[in-house]
Amino acid sequence: MSPILDDEFDLNRIIIKPLYLGLVVNVLVPMAILLVCYFLDKNQSWFNRIGEGANTLFYAIVAVSLAQAAVALWWRTQMMKKPMVRSKETFEDDLVHSLVARSKPIFYLIALIALWGFAYFYFTARFEETLMIVLFSFVVFQVVRPRFGFARSLIKAQKELVEKGVVIRD
Repeated sequence: MSPILDDEFDLNRIIIKPLYLGLVVNVLVPMAILLVCYFLDKNQSWFNRIGEGANTLFYAIVAVSLAQAAVALWWRTQMMKKPMVRSKETFEDDLVHSLVARSKPIFYLIALIALWGFAYFYFTARFEETLMIVLFSFVVFQVVRPRFGFARSLIKAQKELVEKGVVIRD
């Protein structure tokens, strides 16, 4: 499979590391924990610890999750506005390393949505609502994850910053 090139840059190389990190943090780990929750639900070895407060807790988690999703989207757009490159000569390498480093907290924030779902299951033993919360975190990850269009926009924004002399200073 040939790399997708945008003029002089390998877009696959730029997005692959943060994408794989996001897949592990936001898909594989939550799916594994969700499988454990499903097993506990089907074996009826879990019980509702908070009783009538389960619905209130669900709506509180939904509100917090929506806020976290909004912050993740905002954070991703703000990432492009800050310098991620040291020089023209090291542009692609710097961009790859900076994108991975700056994507980590965003992906962890999205993973926290899934963790709220697991906390909800722990307290209520309601698998269906837990599944909805975790699926919402998957959707947020799909919206935020790096794509080729995002990489092209990032390259353009970073080129403009480098041309203005705005680079990362050690």
